[in-house]
Amino acid sequence: MPSTHPASGAARDHFQVLIIGGGTAGITVAARLRRAGLCDIAVLEPADVHWYQPLWTLVGGGRAPLGVTHRPEASVMPRRVHWIREAATAVDPEVRTVTTAHRTIGYDHLVMAPGLQLDWDAIPGLDAAIGHGAVSSNYAFEYAPYTWELIRGLRSGTAVFTQPSGPVKCGGAPQKIAYLAADHWRRQGVLDRIRVVLVLPADSMFGVPVWRRALERVAERYGIEVRLNSEMTSVDGAARRLTVADRSTGAEDGLAFDLLHAVPPQRAPGWVERGPLADPASPYGYVEVDKHTLQHPRHRNVFALGDVANLPTSKTGAAVRKQAPVLVANLLAEINGEHREQRRYDGYTSCPLVTARGKVLLAEFDYDQRPAPSIPLLDTTKERRDMWLLKRYGLPALYWRGMLKGLV
Repeated sequence: MPSTHPASGAARDHFQVLIIGGGTAGITVAARLRRAGLCDIAVLEPADVHWYQPLWTLVGGGRAPLGVTHRPEASVMPRRVHWIREAATAVDPEVRTVTTAHRTIGYDHLVMAPGLQLDWDAIPGLDAAIGHGAVSSNYAFEYAPYTWELIRGLRSGTAVFTQPSGPVKCGGAPQKIAYLAADHWRRQGVLDRIRVVLVLPADSMFGVPVWRRALERVAERYGIEVRLNSEMTSVDGAARRLTVADRSTGAEDGLAFDLLHAVPPQRAPGWVERGPLADPASPYGYVEVDKHTLQHPRHRNVFALGDVANLPTSKTGAAVRKQAPVLVANLLAEINGEHREQRRYDGYTSCPLVTARGKVLLAEFDYDQRPAPSIPLLDTTKERRDMWLLKRYGLPALYWRGMLKGLV
């Protein structure tokens, strides 16, 4: 371990702030706390690799190499933050401890940022089918390159793109890969020989009307068959057949495919879901927090952000970028015993909706589903080349050089 990261905690069993998770949310919070002058911080994270997941869609669409989406975890860990290379297995907020397979760690204040887990087993047949044959998913780094291999090799037949019910990381990603694939097939002159089916669980293509209408036009342009209020309930990879259920009627029908891009259901890690910090109102086990302050309502020294927090907004890195400064300000106020008005998060999130090679609709909105543009002079309700450049090059640079360093 680099000397800038104190030894993995063998001599330490208590920290002022313990952050569970060294992904986007955890590292961003740790960096901001260090910049605020806090010194006694630990990050609990077992992984040696840090991934920039938003680019996996472009990897699957043949527009980015997998190699640009990851760096060593050590390279993003803030200086003088204790990195404990273990995974949490339980938390006890009453005695203020977190348990791993090897130790119990005490804390004064806790930040929950372990992300979510992909539940491949939740759809019968998906775990066995994923990653070979005609089935892939951009939601795991090991499969994203295979998605492009399947898209590039398809010249005719049926291509199905699915999204499960419930919250998923970047709710627009299941659609984006369908548009990238259709654009590729159009450029290859084979789109008219491919039936493209998009299976979505909601009753519309997008929650915000202005971008919903734009996506409807995109789907119509490619001739995509959109099935709303529907989801895949089982898949037979060997037979290349799946079952689609209509959630409004309960009816099911079989669908043969030559390519399937499947998004797995997602939920909180099991130890979170079974633990005392989970929101009883969340069927997916996400952490209970005040949606504005990001503070746990029953444990004032516990905060949560990112994918694991039960917030009524899309789970995106852009949301974390707005959540982190709010959480850090409120956490520091709690540490210092300051009784002042807390900072508030308004639900801002962003989804760069890739609609073609070189074209993006930048959807930015808040809890009330109102557009919340960060560049007011640009009309991001229309497909734009500059928003593609932002997605492909600008946002990754902002992530590695700014966000993970606590600068933006």
